Amino acid sequence: MYRLLFLGTSEFAIPSFKALASDPRFSIIGVVTQPDRPVGRHAVLTPPPIKTVAQELGLPIFQPETIKELETNSDFQSLIANRPDVFVVVSYGKILPQRFLDLPTQGCVNVHGSLLPRWRGAAPIQAAIASGDKKSGVTVMQLDADLDHGAILGAAEEPITKDDTGATLHDRLAELGGEILPDILAGYLNSSITPVEQDHSQATFCKTMSRDDGKIDWNKSAEEIERMVRGYTPWPGTWTEFEGKRLKIHSVRIGPATTEPAGTFFDANNNKCVASGNGTSIILERVQREGGKPTVGSTLLR
Repeated sequence: MYRLLFLGTSEFAIPSFKALASDPRFSIIGVVTQPDRPVGRHAVLTPPPIKTVAQELGLPIFQPETIKELETNSDFQSLIANRPDVFVVVSYGKILPQRFLDLPTQGCVNVHGSLLPRWRGAAPIQAAIASGDKKSGVTVMQLDADLDHGAILGAAEEPITKDDTGATLHDRLAELGGEILPDILAGYLNSSITPVEQDHSQATFCKTMSRDDGKIDWNKSAEEIERMVRGYTPWPGTWTEFEGKRLKIHSVRIGPATTEPAGTFFDANNNKCVASGNGTSIILERVQREGGKPTVGSTLLR
């Protein structure tokens, strides 16, 4: 039985975590996740999703603000004194220093939500949809000190549909990661899988996103904007300015051709539209005024 430490935080990590926890080939000795954070308008202190699952399994849980804190945590040091075989990292949310990666006897393995080397970075699902990629997938790789740079142990593809949002693709890729991880991890640990170096010349990158990244540039074509709205749902969301206030845009579809300048709101066939680049337009299907509730876009006609 292989002994492993699991590092993960978000919902994306749950299928991988549960798959390893239920597999008799592995023993999870503990979990490292991020601290509880304030969530929502009332800033309710909320545990990360992985913590909740780990508590149900009765596992030791560590929530350092920085990885360095673990170096002086006596409970953690006792846990890894007899070095684990591997650390498994899935959507943990922090860069791990090399000295930490060197602690397990066979290094660290990561599950990443793209077909590496395409879309290294923190928002590969959003980037794949917004860029018009026809497929995405999950890559299981060795971790090194560079961003999503390690050798590939295995991968699985997943098509991107014309209706996919960041949420729907996220959920399918999370499940896909849980499906492929156990066998790939076991193969790596028993040396039946040989790591394959990435083609670094083909690498593309996506950055950590904030809500400001969701502001729509209406000079882009309607097709680009429609993909962005889908890809950025639910995070970071998309928005524009309307009557001097922020208008959240939850869903859109491509509208009629227009001669209006880009960024101009206009009415067409009982729809509220916005002119976009190259004579295209966007129909606002579902929007939300600042401080209001989501509503159909046609209500802006009134």
